[in-house]
Amino acid sequence: MLKELIIAIQAYFKAHQFIVKNRLWKWIFIPGIFYAVLFCAGIYFFWHSSGDVIDYVFSKTGLKALMVKEQDTWLRFIFIFGQLILQLILLLFYFSWFKYLFLILGSPVFAYISERTEAIINGKDYPFDLKQFAKDVIRGIAIAIRNTLWQTVYLISIFILSFVPLIGWATPVLALFVECYYFGFSMLDYSSERRKLSIPQSIDFIGHHKGLAIGNGMVFYLMHTLPIIGWILAPSYAVIAATLSLHPKKNDEI
Repeated sequence: MLKELIIAIQAYFKAHQFIVKNRLWKWIFIPGIFYAVLFCAGIYFFWHSSGDVIDYVFSKTGLKALMVKEQDTWLRFIFIFGQLILQLILLLFYFSWFKYLFLILGSPVFAYISERTEAIINGKDYPFDLKQFAKDVIRGIAIAIRNTLWQTVYLISIFILSFVPLIGWATPVLALFVECYYFGFSMLDYSSERRKLSIPQSIDFIGHHKGLAIGNGMVFYLMHTLPIIGWILAPSYAVIAATLSLHPKKNDEI
């Protein structure tokens, strides 16, 4: 898995060179700006609303009153830190659902970008086939919905685990790995579909190459630490990097 993680991370650097060389910037900025605007607005409103929800729950359960009365500094710290962890978990829930909503809305663009990338790699043009393109889009939407459901199941389990003292502190990291895997899965599946893999076959293939999926999603998340420009570049870079990371495996494993 470590080798595949490295391949997936290196693919982002190759994606940048690929974009510059082939002048694909319009396919980066058009969906990227739309994504960044929605992301900024969503994060702002969700962060404040999630804080209110947690405060309400703590008040109704009596935890807030207990925290105010408690004189033990360490216990107060655990309460406050636990509240922050819960808010981060809820923020991951939001980001998960937002991300897949965007994948569904942007599926036509991402399907085209992935196909265009492979066409350039192979040095030939694939004739536009409206029927096949529609199938690609529907496939992308189906995968996004499937991954949303499974990821939600795991995140709910992680959310419940976050209430366990001390152990719950590690849940954001666990949730992040789940997020990375399922996002990378969606990016890799565009290539799987072009190679005539059914959804079950794609699930099996990517399941055997979790490092590629996790690595792709990991860099996608890291790019969000770079405000604005990182948010704009992240979605399309992820698609191109996923296509490039799978290309060496085409002849051997697909």
